[in-house]
Amino acid sequence: MSLQKHDLLHELPESREAIHLLKANSNHFAKLFDEYHDLDHAVHRIESGSESTSDEYLEDQKKKRLFLKDQLYSMIREYEASADT
Repeated sequence: MSLQKHDLLHELPESREAIHLLKANSNHFAKLFDEYHDLDHAVHRIESGSESTSDEYLEDQKKKRLFLKDQLYSMIREYEASADT
């Protein structure tokens, strides 16, 4: 199985500028971005075998990561829509 990191800059390359501007101008976005980044690294360490834990814990972390990603994605799309108008 190929392990992938799910960092936002690689998953949303077309939104690189919006992500950078949001991180610089929104404390809330920056906090969620950092939480997502930390959680993504933790999940990757578990999946790569560097750390071990229960399957339930890993699934819980993946769900938290997805929840944060959804929030960040919504914020990015809202920012991009407002920048287009």
